[in-house]
Amino acid sequence: MEMNEYQTLARRTAVYPDLGNNLVYPTLALVDEAGEVAGKVKKLIRDKGKSTPAELSAEEKQDLKKEVGDVLWYVATMASELDFTLEDVAQANLDKLKSRQERGQLHGSGDNR
Repeated sequence: MEMNEYQTLARRTAVYPDLGNNLVYPTLALVDEAGEVAGKVKKLIRDKGKSTPAELSAEEKQDLKKEVGDVLWYVATMASELDFTLEDVAQANLDKLKSRQERGQLHGSGDNR
């Protein structure tokens, strides 16, 4: 599946207040879903001593896959709210990282390095 196709199909399932003109809801939901991913990984470390993909069972990986999918859905939704395609966002990110790499600026902090 292509990224833009996913975005289009994901948008068909979007239901939240002021859809199409609401950046706050998908932003908060994205953070919430990312927190769920982090929480599951934390519990794998705390409860099972697992911190690498090789240590995870197939079921544990599938559980994380579902949560990562929810993160992807909200990233797609935010891109839609901003009138960007996922492919535009992905390309801009790769261009930014390539530029930083070429200038030896991958490490460090700051948006405009």
